[in-house]
Amino acid sequence: MSTLTADTIGAFLDEQSRKSTLRFITCGSVDDGKSTLIGRLLFESKNIFDDQLSALESDSRRYGTQGGKVDLALLVDGLQAEREQGITIDVAYRFFATDKRRYIVADTPGHEQYTRNMATGASTADLAVILVDARKGVLTQTRRHSRIAAMMGIRHFVLAVNKMDLVGCDEPVFSAIVDEYKAFVATLGDIAVAAIPVSGLDGDNVLRPSERMPWYHGPTLMAHLDTVELGAPDRVSAFRMPIQYVNRPDLDFRGFSGRLAAGHVRVGDRVRVLPSGVVTSVRAVISGFDQAKEAVRGDSVTLTLAEEVDASRGDVIVAADAPPEVADQFEARLLWLNEHDLVPGRQYLLKSACKEVTATITAIKHREDVNTGAHMAAKALHLNEIAVVNLATSAPLVFEPYTRDRALGSFILVDKLTFATVGAGMIDFALRRASNIHWQSLSIGKDERAAQKHQRPRCIWFTGLSGSGKSTVADLVERALHAEGRHTYLLDGDNVRHGLNRDLGFTEADRVENIRRVAEVARLMVDAGLIVLVSFISPFRSERRAARDLFAPGEFVEVFVDTPLEECERRDVKGLYAKARKGELRNFTGVDSAYERPEAPEVHLHTLQHAPEELALQVIKSLG
Repeated sequence: MSTLTADTIGAFLDEQSRKSTLRFITCGSVDDGKSTLIGRLLFESKNIFDDQLSALESDSRRYGTQGGKVDLALLVDGLQAEREQGITIDVAYRFFATDKRRYIVADTPGHEQYTRNMATGASTADLAVILVDARKGVLTQTRRHSRIAAMMGIRHFVLAVNKMDLVGCDEPVFSAIVDEYKAFVATLGDIAVAAIPVSGLDGDNVLRPSERMPWYHGPTLMAHLDTVELGAPDRVSAFRMPIQYVNRPDLDFRGFSGRLAAGHVRVGDRVRVLPSGVVTSVRAVISGFDQAKEAVRGDSVTLTLAEEVDASRGDVIVAADAPPEVADQFEARLLWLNEHDLVPGRQYLLKSACKEVTATITAIKHREDVNTGAHMAAKALHLNEIAVVNLATSAPLVFEPYTRDRALGSFILVDKLTFATVGAGMIDFALRRASNIHWQSLSIGKDERAAQKHQRPRCIWFTGLSGSGKSTVADLVERALHAEGRHTYLLDGDNVRHGLNRDLGFTEADRVENIRRVAEVARLMVDAGLIVLVSFISPFRSERRAARDLFAPGEFVEVFVDTPLEECERRDVKGLYAKARKGELRNFTGVDSAYERPEAPEVHLHTLQHAPEELALQVIKSLG
């Protein structure tokens, strides 16, 4: 290699390293031309290699939608299903560069069912290019994507009114769309909007000004992207590093590895480990295998500390004199991403930075109308709905409001049974009233109360269909325990609805709350040293699991009273199945609402093979 070549390569790499990087997404409704527009950007900015162009020409003949022309959308629509259907399904990321900047663009899908993928792309973007088909104007999905982009903290929008060639490059059409969109965006807060009329297919106003639209005097799309000033993405300048891994290769080394979410850190800096609050100082900053004097935002390093501290994955090392907040109850904005509705009271896994805890949505304060932003009352959230919620976590979280720091202000919710991501949220603030409530230390505890009663407290949870015989067996079990001198109490589903839960109906949300309240009461009774028997249909596994999690190991005994639906209907002691079949009772378990059978109950009672007295004896024997 000649000196000239080495110098040229070095100069090129040095020039590239000094360029800023802009991450942006393209989004909007279906068939607005997002993939074609990105393909045009890549093609005209000469960011396509010769072999890619040859492959594109071949793919265009097989999958293209432009007749015999090159279909630029195929540069980013790489999935087989995308090419067959002519739509974007997954998020496609592409890198390209100009003389001014480097770019990472995310082409996101327009279909409503893939909104979660759009949200994924928006979560790391600095700018959103919102495409609108000039023939169709601003649609519901246009508004939804814009609202999600604003929710994710994006404050710079480009309204790209595409396919202007199909409306004769008419200025009044463009102006009407811009006026309608800007009126909508005004409801989203402080958003800067640049409106550009384009034709992604022909390249008008993409990299070169359009001769067909002489009435437009603004910048091209590429010129705007090259020059737009974004400002700092986060407002936190103090040091923040979530611990991803405790690095312990041998007995002599203990380091904490992670990526700096904000600020910088130097050897000797005073730092605080949260949530414990221990203060120490940085002994060493290790980047790769080398010692470094400092690390800055975005660097991945290992820190060693001056003192031995108890810290683990999910804890956060921060500047000692500027710590973030720690709380276990929050108000947050939530985008629901699951086909199954969110209902308050159900438990989910919450993942924020590197921390994983159990979380419960305690209240839906309101949901937002996607078109107007109006606040609407809601007991549940449906797919792709946005709401402001209160949530509680099983352990304290180190956080910043999302408007200040995306890394420590964002979270996802994961279903505990399927491990599917069901929600994406942004923390607004901690609930101060919740932080003022603490457990009161009591002199007499569960062990003392149980010892006085000479018994081991338990929660015996009977679950099964209506008419399965739960209450009958539970009553027999309590009578037998009472005869032995045990201290018991029976919580029956119908009886509780006369008082504690009289305000609840039979929707899924009300059923979840019904079980939550009863489980909390049962926990208090176990804490009092009692053997409490709970007889509820409790149709959902998630709520039964949440109830189990309230008790110590061995305290919760799940009894599945297994009676076939046909037999329950034959008995129909209360006449409820007959009413449900006539449509007089809605959300009736076994008819128009599902019952999720227990997967591993401690006791499984087959009622068709045994008399109720025999079944009760099986339960008593299981208690030991």
